[in-house]
Amino acid sequence: MATLARLSRKALKAGLSSSSLFPRGLSTEAAKLTVTDRVKWDYRGQRKIIPLGQWVPKIAVDAYVAPNVVLAGQVTVNDGSSVWNGSVLRGDLNKITIGFCSNVQERCVLHAAWSSPTGLPAETSIERFVTIGAYSLLRSCTIEPECIIGQHSILMEGSLVETHSILEAGSVVPPGRRIPTGELWAGNPARFVRSLTHEEILEIPKLAVAINDLTKSHFSEFLPYSTVYLEVEKLKKSFGIPI
Repeated sequence: MATLARLSRKALKAGLSSSSLFPRGLSTEAAKLTVTDRVKWDYRGQRKIIPLGQWVPKIAVDAYVAPNVVLAGQVTVNDGSSVWNGSVLRGDLNKITIGFCSNVQERCVLHAAWSSPTGLPAETSIERFVTIGAYSLLRSCTIEPECIIGQHSILMEGSLVETHSILEAGSVVPPGRRIPTGELWAGNPARFVRSLTHEEILEIPKLAVAINDLTKSHFSEFLPYSTVYLEVEKLKKSFGIPI
């Protein structure tokens, strides 16, 4: 019995020592794999410009696009415009255009459908001097020049915001709804509130210009980057110049 007890104690000690070493080795290997995978994911996880087939997003030289913005497919960001942190512009089904000196603020989502149930153009078009408030959702809508879309607003398929109009924060514009020029709308669904004064209409483009001026301080933190180099490469190839 004493011999059996002695053997069992030795076997127990050996088992404990081996079991304590084995998980340590496993944890070390797991840590190595985790670090390696994390580095690879950080490298490839966030892509700012995503070509889809023949469609490549186009960014003007003086347009500001924040580093963590996602542009996919048929997206055009024109001169002087800006797209701020966390926004997603997904032009996989139709075109998305950001006009001159317009701005799309933080965490906005812009998308476009194949077709509009109202028969209006299904692309998402934002004209010049337009301000899109943070956390807004725009899908297959048209916003004419010099308008303000309040934060957390939703514009659905076929909706139209005419020039010199303001949409209050948190408003929802149903499909096919038209907001006439020079009016203030608000609510869910959006309803007419009042006509804008001449002074309020004059302030709309000033806000867009002020945000455009603000992008200059952000530009200094990042290297200038656009998609003009793609056009240069095409031109070189057409002339047979090696790239």
